[in-house]
Amino acid sequence: MELVEGFRMRKPVGLASTYSRRRAGRFAWADLPDQDLLQLRFKDLNLSVERTWLADRLDSLNTELDSRGLVQAHAWLSDEWFSPSNTPGISFPFYLAHPRLMKLERKLVRDVEGGTQRDCMRILRHEAGHVMQHAYGLHRRRRWQTMFGQSSKPYPYYYRPNPTSKRYVQHLRRWYAQSHPDEDFAETFAVWITPRSQWKKRYADWPALKKLQYVDELMSEIADERPILTRREEVDPIHRLNMTLGEHYQRKLDHYAIDTPASFDRELRRIFTEDPADRTAPQAHAFVKRNRAEIKKSVTKWTGEYGHTLDAVLDDMIDRCRALKLRAGGSERALRQNLTYLLTRKAVRALYDSRRRQVFAV
Repeated sequence: MELVEGFRMRKPVGLASTYSRRRAGRFAWADLPDQDLLQLRFKDLNLSVERTWLADRLDSLNTELDSRGLVQAHAWLSDEWFSPSNTPGISFPFYLAHPRLMKLERKLVRDVEGGTQRDCMRILRHEAGHVMQHAYGLHRRRRWQTMFGQSSKPYPYYYRPNPTSKRYVQHLRRWYAQSHPDEDFAETFAVWITPRSQWKKRYADWPALKKLQYVDELMSEIADERPILTRREEVDPIHRLNMTLGEHYQRKLDHYAIDTPASFDRELRRIFTEDPADRTAPQAHAFVKRNRAEIKKSVTKWTGEYGHTLDAVLDDMIDRCRALKLRAGGSERALRQNLTYLLTRKAVRALYDSRRRQVFAV
């Protein structure tokens, strides 16, 4: 999959030494066009968590943890969200440390995971669950294993969630608690520690309530205990990563690639019209373009599908509508509903397709 139209990777032209350092109190690479920015290595960005809005988010998280008598987390920048098993810390994805990189992330991936204060805290609380698990060795407890399963279970490349299940809490998208026992615990912890989450009321008639009650008891038990992990280390920090941004995004986009050629022409023909009598009706591809934001918002709400995947399907829809010379005849409301239904089915099919690798923040 090509990175993005017009962004073919070029050979480096010695930009790293020039643009990795600050000029006049700011990063000079922030003024680079996308093609040149993609040539830089992670280590050339010269970024850190300090003096960014991420430091404030980390402070907010640690305030919540401290109020419960739990270990404080440290943080650094890397290529993605994760919490390693050998240190009580959390890796922020590099793009969150600078508006220019967030803009690039949104342009190439169509989404900025953790890009708002609310979303950032949501993910941080999840990652804090991993910190608690490893810092206190919680997965070694027999009751923990009874509640969540074996932590040693191999992580899957993909998983098949049951969206209707009430055995798991719902915190991050894609019913993430169902992917692995460690994620089940991290999601449960995140719901438990979130201020004003009202988890007792929200999950009152769910089997998942037993997990939340267990976490509530467990956190009270370990409060103010000395954790097993105390050494603060940085795993794969960006100042040690030689990969270029272009290489990173090529891999990332390949992970989320989804093949949707002319496979749903028949479905588009059912929604739109080819009847010559409707030749004065709006062009179907223009109708999809005009309504894509509303349609994508609805599908994301119900499926949790990543914006990049939905945009890829919508782009194919637009191309096929143009190629088939379809017209948008009839009720606009009905057309939007039918397109939303079609896109939802495509998203769910992609979610359950074992041939598609899933990549999540862990």
